[in-house]
Amino acid sequence: MMMDMPAAITECAAVNWSSVAAATEEYSTFISIVRQTWSAESLRDILSGHVAVPDDEINQAIASRLSDEDSVKSLSITSKENGRLEIHADTAKLGRIELSGTVDAFVHEGDSSYMTYTVKERALKDHGLMSWFFSRISLSMVERLSGRIELADDLPTTIKGNTVTVDFAERLKTSNLAQANYAGCNLLDALVITSAVPHDGYVEFDTELRVPDSLKELLLNILQ
Repeated sequence: MMMDMPAAITECAAVNWSSVAAATEEYSTFISIVRQTWSAESLRDILSGHVAVPDDEINQAIASRLSDEDSVKSLSITSKENGRLEIHADTAKLGRIELSGTVDAFVHEGDSSYMTYTVKERALKDHGLMSWFFSRISLSMVERLSGRIELADDLPTTIKGNTVTVDFAERLKTSNLAQANYAGCNLLDALVITSAVPHDGYVEFDTELRVPDSLKELLLNILQ
């Protein structure tokens, strides 16, 4: 006598297991990238709209982008309470360089990602060196939010007078966050940065994460 197959087994047999496996792999990759990129604290800061990144953390990221072959022996920043961002460098060509200026814009939204900095109280002479400086500084500043970014020496840079603008949109696409996709949402596309303001010893970024509340809750659970 033939027995009827239990309903649960019948329904299970109809599942597209290749689709389930693909979804499981996507979610596993998503979890791994989120955990590599953010901590629970940094995600809460992003969701609150303000992320404070200490100078020491930015300077470590800058130092990791220098090599023994570079003509620049050291490069670092100091954030000031008056809103100035100071830049310190030792170079083989020009010796010690000290710059003080303002971060006029630090933006990431959609396909637009750039930093604009104006040097105060001195003229910019070596445009090639300034491009070199600010490509590394801008990428190092954004790493707390985006994860590690591969460096390139050809970041589009515009210098007008004493104002330097670095476009890091293409480089940001190599970041950890750019690879974080789940349920049709890309976290780099969802992340918005509207400004970066220097304070005493840290830079504060104004942020937004444009994802549904359900995904925010999922991200927080992942990072518990």
